[in-house]
Amino acid sequence: MTERNSTEREREILNRANSVMPQGSLGNLAYDLIASRGKGSHIWDESGNEYIDYLLGSGPMIVGHAHPSVTEAVIGQIENGTTFFATNEKSVALAEEIVQAVPCAEKVRFCSTGTEATLYAMRTARAFRGRDKILKFEGGFHGMNDYALMSTLPKKLLEFPQAEPDSSGIPESISSEVLIAPYNNIEITAAIIEGHHDEIGGVIVEPFQRLIPPKAGFLEGLREVTARYEIPLIFDEVVTGFRFAYGGAQEYYGVIPDLCTLGKAVAGGFPLTAVAGKSYLMNHFDSDSVVQEDFMPHIGTLSGNPVACAAGLAVLEILKKPGTYERIFETGKELMTRLQEALDQVEVPAKVIGEPVLFDVFFTREEIYDYRTSIRGDREMLKRFNGLMLENGILKGNTKFYFSTEHDQSDIQATIKGFQAASARLSDGLL
Repeated sequence: MTERNSTEREREILNRANSVMPQGSLGNLAYDLIASRGKGSHIWDESGNEYIDYLLGSGPMIVGHAHPSVTEAVIGQIENGTTFFATNEKSVALAEEIVQAVPCAEKVRFCSTGTEATLYAMRTARAFRGRDKILKFEGGFHGMNDYALMSTLPKKLLEFPQAEPDSSGIPESISSEVLIAPYNNIEITAAIIEGHHDEIGGVIVEPFQRLIPPKAGFLEGLREVTARYEIPLIFDEVVTGFRFAYGGAQEYYGVIPDLCTLGKAVAGGFPLTAVAGKSYLMNHFDSDSVVQEDFMPHIGTLSGNPVACAAGLAVLEILKKPGTYERIFETGKELMTRLQEALDQVEVPAKVIGEPVLFDVFFTREEIYDYRTSIRGDREMLKRFNGLMLENGILKGNTKFYFSTEHDQSDIQATIKGFQAASARLSDGLL
């Protein structure tokens, strides 16, 4: 284990942040760390500490930091202009690639954030259906818009389908427009949809909810019941798109929604997201394709920004190379196994949950299959584990390990040593 250095410069920047930023940070990460630079699978802070990076900017750096191909593409576009507020060839090319890759995608509309993408996906569904309510799943995260921030981290476990706002400042009326269902329970979900089908504009779900894989038959059942009532099914694939497979989670799990949202991996570290889906739904963005009352305007200053699109195209070209996903999955599977082994060896009650490309540890022996089972884990133990990993030169998110194409065998071996050291320290704390 190595002790983190803390230089006067980094402390100075942290003090400056405290004076001008709420919480003295961007609000994203729990560590007192000022990021300085990244290269490949590693990142450095302002004090010069080096970390193996499993945070990866919260997921977008799937080909690592400062990849030469992405850097070249970005510089090439910057030399020809950074933004136009007009359709450009790079945006057209990226939309074409998305349509070719993603099963549900027939047309694409670009946005700048995941929050914006999910907002427009839900609006599209409501425009098509002419119904106001959205059904989402307890514990599901869909960005920071008002409809999304319902029962994401509820403090009260209300009776389904009642929604609880996650934030102050949300109009009280929004709660009545959102129905909440339990993830991985198709029986209760189907009953809610059947009972409210004439009110529901759309259903939005993370096909892989945070870190929880779908049970066998859950996504298939959700697809069947929404199709039966002609309710648009939205897969929020901001996290899983181009990560679980080139066609995303809908390819990986073999269930095709009507609409999806994309982000993170598709943008190569730039602020670009997308709504993609069937033409008859996406035509609500086109005033020439629908009657005026069904038209849904969408304007974004940086939507389809050519620099971001150039980066996205470069990333997708890398991901398309044969064997890319196999290597990422192999790395993740090995680390999942070795983390569970390290915790078991020192008899720390824990379960490693997720898929090989995206996982974390829950400090509990109980089965995890939805939000209510996930909160039984010891969050203070997870916080301590994250801190111990950081001390061992491994940076991860508060609740996730992400993987890139650039993590190599030396990274894996160092990470396994970090697992062993952190697990031993956790065990000491239990004695």
